[in-house]
Amino acid sequence: MTSDAWTRIYCGPAPLPNELWLRWNLDPGLLIALTLMAFLMRRSPSGLLGVAALAVAFVSPLCALSAALFSARVVHHVLIMAVAAPLLALVRPARKESSPGPALVMFTIVLWAWHWPVAYDFALGWVPAYWLMQATLLVAAVVFWRRVLHPQQAEGSALLAILGAWMQMALLGALLTFAPETLYAIHATAPLAWSLSPLADQQLGGLLMWVPAGLPFLVWGVLVARRGWRTLSERPA
Repeated sequence: MTSDAWTRIYCGPAPLPNELWLRWNLDPGLLIALTLMAFLMRRSPSGLLGVAALAVAFVSPLCALSAALFSARVVHHVLIMAVAAPLLALVRPARKESSPGPALVMFTIVLWAWHWPVAYDFALGWVPAYWLMQATLLVAAVVFWRRVLHPQQAEGSALLAILGAWMQMALLGALLTFAPETLYAIHATAPLAWSLSPLADQQLGGLLMWVPAGLPFLVWGVLVARRGWRTLSERPA
């Protein structure tokens, strides 16, 4: 592969609105990796759903759209960290119960580090860095959810960890929403083709991270609380 092939935006250049649905990512290496993951998790419904979520993130036109819009990149990252990761974590929970605190710290550091403008622009402009970003986001999230969704994890600490994960993401979203200027040079012009100014696109991304991104965390929180309620109700009087 030539050096020019590395120094590009993965999924290709930012798409125009009229060509979005033609922009499926059929990268052979990616398709082989997803197929292998699906084969390895063929006996796990949650694992297969997790692989399907990754396919939406990386194969569907969402991948191309996230090259154009920061707001689409937010949806992409939420899909990886709050949908695919917990589904994959259910395949093999942590070996033993442990505090989710350290995993939450790692989850937070990785998310915030990759949204530092220099790191973000670097990752989107160089394919190896792009995959380093995606891999670290996914691994940090899977480690976090393996702790939180462990069958023996105390429901109280699990719920607090889920709340903490959403709150730190919401804080980052709020900071992006109220930033007085655009932060990401990689999205300096492409949003204009979508009738958005770069700042409006960044604000929309911040709002998505701030509020709607909390919905998958809420769903997992409800499932954890339901597990705790079932355990409590099954205890002998």
